[in-house]
Amino acid sequence: MTIAPERPAVAEAARSVGERRRSLTLLRATDVYALLGAAAAALSITWLLFARLLPFSGTVGFLVLAYGLFLTLYGLLVSFDENGPAVRDRLAAVVVQSLGLVMVVALAFVVVFTLWEGRRALPHLNFFTQHMAKAGPLDPLSAGGILHAIVGTLEQIAIALALTVPSGMVCAVFLNEVPGRFARFVRTVVEAMTALPSIVAGLFIYATVILALGFDRSGLAASLALAVMMLPIIIRAADVVIRLVPGTLREASYALGTSRWRTVWHVVLPTARSGLTTSVILGTARGVGETSPVLLTAGFTAELNGDPLSGPQVSLPLATFEFVKSPEPTMIARGFGTAAVLMALVLLLFIVARVIGGRGAGRLTKRQEHRRVLASRRDAERFAARAKSEIPMETRSEQ
Repeated sequence: MTIAPERPAVAEAARSVGERRRSLTLLRATDVYALLGAAAAALSITWLLFARLLPFSGTVGFLVLAYGLFLTLYGLLVSFDENGPAVRDRLAAVVVQSLGLVMVVALAFVVVFTLWEGRRALPHLNFFTQHMAKAGPLDPLSAGGILHAIVGTLEQIAIALALTVPSGMVCAVFLNEVPGRFARFVRTVVEAMTALPSIVAGLFIYATVILALGFDRSGLAASLALAVMMLPIIIRAADVVIRLVPGTLREASYALGTSRWRTVWHVVLPTARSGLTTSVILGTARGVGETSPVLLTAGFTAELNGDPLSGPQVSLPLATFEFVKSPEPTMIARGFGTAAVLMALVLLLFIVARVIGGRGAGRLTKRQEHRRVLASRRDAERFAARAKSEIPMETRSEQ
């Protein structure tokens, strides 16, 4: 029989007295009070200076002065309870969180402002199913649309991705798996091309493809210009991601007797799949919003052109630029509606990329798991058949 041990007397005494559990949360009530008090005092003092005491004006100056006073007062309040390093840590945390909040507010303002200005054009179904060949600046929003720009953007970005994704991944693998002087030279060139102005990329394709080779302005030429802009972004981001793959994984693969390229294909690329997807998203976001290379290499047209090999072809950013230049309110509404469609397209591409490449390393889809189960069953049947065929031979050898 097992006898349960007696409870310690100290634990029983502590439980009878009432043990206080230690709080593990990082946010304390005094921190919240210090933040709210410093913010209220900074806004009050700034309003008093701007409205009553000094001849100051302007929203930007008000915000800058209020933020400076907020940091000063917050550091003063925290210094009553904490020492010097803790005060500096709190101030640094507040500054970093403030910058993050500014980015979120700016992004939300851009999205909401674009949707609000384009609210007149987006409810019309013809805005997505018609082109502007038979509509003018004075026509109402019930006539004309941006179908030609949507088709042009999809074709141009698809061709650019077909060119840049394979070449960018191969170049990133080369930079990491074949180190040497040439790899360092290529990495330097890629970093330099990252800061290449978009108009220079458009002029390069215009001079080489259109003027030197004699091709017409087309969607293909615009795709080449976009590829010049997207390629260094994809290579640079993929290079950083592949560099983060632990070297122990490569060493384990080499210890099993595999070659370098099978290690890259079966170990390195699946491990870095999520980061590589992010690199493609960054390159796509850079290319889908470019205007000047498309204007130089594809021209502008109000008609639907589904052939990327010949004839002018317009994209969504270029259509937005042309619509907003017009003084007519209906054309300005079309421009903001086109910008809203462009944001929705980028969001859709982002979701598709995360769904395709968002799985972690080693995680299989249901179809891959089904194929893996079938392969295991075939292996088990093959081993069982081999065992049955070997038993009579062993029996004959004993006889």
